[in-house]
Amino acid sequence: MEVRGRILNTAEELFSKFGIRSVTMDEIASELGISKKTIYLNFEDKDAIVHEVASSRMTCEQTESERIYKESENPIDEFFKEIEVFRTHAATLNPMVLYDLKKYHPKTWQLFQQHKQSVFLEIVKRNLREGVEQGLYRSDINIEILSRLRMEEIDFAFDVSIFPPEKYKQFEVHLAFINHFLRGIITEKGLEIYLKYTKSE
Repeated sequence: MEVRGRILNTAEELFSKFGIRSVTMDEIASELGISKKTIYLNFEDKDAIVHEVASSRMTCEQTESERIYKESENPIDEFFKEIEVFRTHAATLNPMVLYDLKKYHPKTWQLFQQHKQSVFLEIVKRNLREGVEQGLYRSDINIEILSRLRMEEIDFAFDVSIFPPEKYKQFEVHLAFINHFLRGIITEKGLEIYLKYTKSE
């Protein structure tokens, strides 16, 4: 792998484990076994690394969401496939990442917010529309409002001031939100499918 790609991969791994702010350029260089000068030959500064790592991650998550959509049997199945993918990443994901991004890297945070509103919001809207069409979600739900609620729930779940990582597990918080959200919109037909995933009676 080229040096630039190795730097980005290593930086992403370190950011995920320790948060963005606590990782220094020296630590990235040390982890790679290269000089800090080599990093600066490829990136202007840490902010540039953060921006490219975040851009790449958003593209990957969009691709993954589209794969899940194509493989899902129905909109409820799509929700649970998404949470299972999150389960695999939750153990190595530091919730401080979004906090650091918002506070110390405003340009990248703005990009993240734009991507969330232009891409992921539409994915949620599509799920809700198709759920209504298939009779799995109530026909009287307000898709515009609830899609935005769902997006804000995701940000809220990552808020370390509300859910400190030493007390709450990220996966359990997100799963609780999804269950609460779905139970508020599903029909009797949808409930039958939902219970297959939750193993409730």
